Amino acid sequence: MLEKYQKTLEKSGEIYLRVRVRPGAGENAVKDILADETVKVDIAAPAENNRANLALIKFFSREFLTPPENIKILSGAGERLKLLKIIKGGKK
Repeated sequence: MLEKYQKTLEKSGEIYLRVRVRPGAGENAVKDILADETVKVDIAAPAENNRANLALIKFFSREFLTPPENIKILSGAGERLKLLKIIKGGKK
């Protein structure tokens, strides 16, 4: 489901994603991409002690084949709607 964004990251070296997170879900998975290109994601970790944010970063790290240090939550760290910046590969 993220192929379009993976290609954009490969081409441009960075991408910004608006993500709507559902913490405490049964599994980590992309559920939908909304009309405004917000990516709906389920995260199994609970939304306490930053655990869901860390799990979200780890999940996108695997999806985009980039180190977790290359993924930043630019806004919404304490909310369900977040803006992520993802940088390709070994760059920081």
